[in-house]
This record gives sequence, structure tokens and C-alpha cells, in this order.
Amino acid sequence: MLNRYPVWKYLLVVLVLALGVVYALPNLYPDDPAIQISGASSAQTIETSDLILMEEALREAGIESKGTELGANDRSGLIRLVNRADQLPAQDVVRDALGQRYVVAQNLAPTTPDWLVNIGAGPMNLGLDLSGGVHFLLEVDMERAIENRVNVYESELRTTLREARVRYRSLPSQGNVLQFGFTDSEQLSEAQREINRNYTQFQFETVEREELEVLRLTLSDAEMQEIREYAVRQNLTTVRNRVNELGVAEPLVQRQGANRIVVELPGVQDTAEAKRILGQTANLEFRLAADRGAARATVETFEFRDGSRPPADVERSIILTGDQVTDAQSNFDENGRPQVNIRLDGHGGELMTRATRTNVGRGMAVLFIEQRQISRTVQQEVDGVMQEVEVPAFVEEKSIISLATIQSTLGNQFRITGLSSPAEASELALLLRAGGLAAPMYFVEERTIGPSLGAENIARGITATQIGFLLVLAFMVVVYKAFGVLSGIALSFNLVLLLALMSMLGATLTLPGIAGIVLTLGMAVDANVLIFSRIKEEVASGVAIQRAIHEGYDKAFSAIIDGNLTTLLVGVILFAMGTGPIKGFAVTLSLGILTSMFSAIIVTRAMVNLSVGGRDLKKLWL
Repeated sequence: MLNRYPVWKYLLVVLVLALGVVYALPNLYPDDPAIQISGASSAQTIETSDLILMEEALREAGIESKGTELGANDRSGLIRLVNRADQLPAQDVVRDALGQRYVVAQNLAPTTPDWLVNIGAGPMNLGLDLSGGVHFLLEVDMERAIENRVNVYESELRTTLREARVRYRSLPSQGNVLQFGFTDSEQLSEAQREINRNYTQFQFETVEREELEVLRLTLSDAEMQEIREYAVRQNLTTVRNRVNELGVAEPLVQRQGANRIVVELPGVQDTAEAKRILGQTANLEFRLAADRGAARATVETFEFRDGSRPPADVERSIILTGDQVTDAQSNFDENGRPQVNIRLDGHGGELMTRATRTNVGRGMAVLFIEQRQISRTVQQEVDGVMQEVEVPAFVEEKSIISLATIQSTLGNQFRITGLSSPAEASELALLLRAGGLAAPMYFVEERTIGPSLGAENIARGITATQIGFLLVLAFMVVVYKAFGVLSGIALSFNLVLLLALMSMLGATLTLPGIAGIVLTLGMAVDANVLIFSRIKEEVASGVAIQRAIHEGYDKAFSAIIDGNLTTLLVGVILFAMGTGPIKGFAVTLSLGILTSMFSAIIVTRAMVNLSVGGRDLKKLWL
């Protein structure tokens, strides 16, 4: 019989539409403005007392809150606010109350019911233009960048002089000036020749100090500029890698000025974690354990990061650093303890092999290096008056995370054990994969992007969608009567399915994305126009009504596929070649084409079959 679906096909259509409604529902639950805290290190946990302290501080400041909650594994805490405008002052209040041991950030806390969350349903991420993200402005510490490079050069020069069998005395560096002492001029000349042969970035100066002839090596202005440029470029690359590891949709990471980096993170749910990961300068140093009786000048003492063992002595000489790491993955060892599997580049593997080949049986320590930002009070002249001003500063903390005996010669692959938790192993692997920062960065600005502008954009977008829907519906009803009503119902389901798909895929909705949705509503009825016009033509030529309906859907199908396929190809190209807003438009356009083909062909056909299919009609309201 013509125009009759089997029962299973009707059930399939109902099931798809029901799933669409369920997975589109979370978009009806707006997020709460919130303040989130996490520890300055991955090992730090948040206590209930911290949340109570937050609530009391906000209450004293006259800021209303809805309640608090602890995050997974007690690694973060959240307090929900009543008013969006209270976020910024609340952040300052909480930061003052808790101190510098915590990272305090603005956040948006989801309000989706648990039963929806349990089936994997969640709202769409909103782009920054629709009030769904955070803006960070970070500044690179150029002085520390130069200091780090000077330390590297100092280690390399010492190795060069030792291999050339030049006797020297190590003297402390002064800013960007390296100093080496010699007891006679012949050794000084030999050292200068060796350094000149391998390095061109130094300016030489010889001075006499007591009984030593001191060779002073000053970095050239060109080299200083190159170090600054490298620091910004490396940090920019590292921040981009870390943002990608965080899985942020459509982020913006770009340079601003000589030493600043702008980061905009739309749709971020854990801004405190993002802030800690972005600003953290984590690196590794591999050193041999010190021999008993070694001279104190060649030894440094460090504590273990988890405090499980007494402090240990290690050599000052560094085998290699985390800069030589090309890949790092966290997992578990044979005893179920967290570990990080490390892969080194060619140079790093060569250094590790050279160091371990002759030291089997000795201990090797892995040092974890963190740069913690603090505030320091200094005297500065402001408007001609000396005042105390707080400026950001960094404290370098080194601790041992692993001290194990070298069992055999190591190459470019090995593992790090001794980590306190899977979270610490996962974070260390993330930071090493993303690459190290060339210099520490501190946050000079943090703000939520345009909440009022976002609300206005959303309101206007909804209004535009409603007007577009009503105009399309009115046109279809006037031209195609009852069949136009069916297409309007299908158009409603099309919008629901589009929202559900975007929510399920974690797509980010931007203002151009809303334009894509409005355009989709207009294009969605193209298929129905082709079908209904074909049915009219068939009826006008004397074909029976049921046969005309069948032929209308059958013969218009190829034209519908061709038209939508070409538009879909354009959408794919826009997504592949475009950036930012263009991608947002391409996503909604492409998904809208898929949902409109389903709703315009399958859903309307099912409704037509149910309403008029198989009946002996004398007249068709079309």
C-alpha cells in the first residue's frame, strides 16, 4: 500500500525525536555565576573549612551566595553566587581571605539536573560573545628568561672548559654577565679561544681581582633581544599546547605587545584549574645522587615533594632537563602506583645514555621545579612620592619526586615513579607534553567577557530565530495549507535536533552560530517546497492523490540530495579553512543541513503517511 511506513520506522522516528528533546533540554538551565578555588599545586586538597571561610568572608562583604560544594577528589571548591555582577568583588574577597596558597578564579557552575547529567546530556558551550568564557592577560618575566638562559650558558661553558682541560674557578654571575677566574694568563687565553670557537654571543672583558684574572662574558644586545623574543614565542606555543590539552573549544591565544599573551577560553567549566595550568612553570631536572664524602660545594640538598623520606643530597651538575622531553604519558606501574612514561629527543637520549653508562648502581634523582607567584612590597615613586607598591614576584621551589637506583644504561625511554597521586602524574605528563615555559608568567588581568553584551546577543538571537521561524511558517501555511502546517511541525523538531546535536558534540555556540541557525530555518523548508510543488504538479496532471504523494517524495529526493550536499561541502570547507567565528557558522550550518534533511524528508513523510496515507482522498489540501 502506498504511503504507509512499517511500525518500526514510525518508532524509530519517535525515538530520534524523543532523544533530541532530552538532549536539548539542558539548554533551558542557565549556569550560576560562581567562584572556584584550587590548590597552588596538584597535591593540595580543599577542605570543608576552606569553603566555610569563603562563605563567612562573602557574608561579611555583603555578597549573597547559594551554597558551596567540593569538587572531585577534593581538589577544588566552588561557591555559587546569586548575582553575576558580584563575581569580580567576590573573587577579591575570597583571595584576600584564603591567601596565596590557593588559585581563585571566576567560573560558571552548571545547574543541569542530575538525571540529565547521568545520561551524558549537557548544555552547549557558549562563545565569549555570548558570555561563556574567561579572558586572561599574562606577562612574561623577561628578567627570569635572561637569568635562565645565563644559567644554561654557564653550565655549557663549564663543560667546554673541562673538556678542554682548562683550569678555572667558578665565580657567581652578575645579571647577564658570566665570570670565570684564572690563576695565570695562559689559561685565560686558552679559555677565551675555546669559548670564541663555540660561542659568538658574548663580549669579552678581562679584569684583575686579587690574585685572579677574571674573564667576564657579557651577552650582546642582539642576544638579549633574541632571548626575549624566544621567551615570548616559546611561552605562546606552550600556552597553546596547554589549552589544547585542556580541550577548550575555539580558544584564542595570541601575543599582545612585547611581553604579553592574551588567552580567551570560551565554555570553560574549570577556570581555576585552567588558570593554574596556564601559569605553572613546571620542569624536571635529572641529577645523580651525591657520593658520600663529596665536597659540599658540589652538592645540593632537597626535600622530597611528598615528605615521605628525609632530604637527600644530589650533585649540582644536571644530566638533562625537561626541555628534552618529546612525549610523556601517565599510567600505573606493576604495583598500581602512578608513574609517567618519558620519551626523550635524540640529544636528550644521548645525554642520558652517557650519564648512566658509567653510573650503574648509583642513585638518580628527578627534581620537580615549580615557579610560585607571590606578591612583594617595594618602594616606588608614584606622582613624585615614594609609596609602598605590591609587585608580582616568583619563588622557585625544587623538590625530589623520585630517587631510584640506576639498574642499567638508560636510553631515550624510561619512567618516573614516586608520584603521590594519579592526578599529580596526569598533570606532570600534561605539562611536559605541552612543553616548558621559557620564563614564568603572571596574570596581570583576568575578567569574564561581556556578560551583559552576551545576554543581549542571546536575546536578540532568540528573537531573530523566532521571527524567522514564524515568517517561514506563515509562508508555508499560506502556500501549502495543511501540508505547510506539517512542515512547520517538522521545522520545530529540526530546531530541537540541531540544539541536541550541538550539545552532544560539545560545539561552541557563537553569534555567527546563531546566524547559522536562523539561516538553517530558512533553508530547512527548501526540501518541503520541492516535494510539495512536485506533488501539486502530479495532481494537476491527473495522477491519483496517493500516487502523487509517493511520486512527489520519490522524484524530489535526488534534487534535495544534490542541493544539500553542495551546501554541506561548502560548510566543511569553511570549517577546515576558517577560524573563530567562521568555524562557529560552519558548524551550525553543516549540522543544520543534516537535521533539516531528516526532518523535511523523514519526519514530514511520517506525518503525511499517518494523516492521509492509504486513504481514498478526492481532494488534497495543498
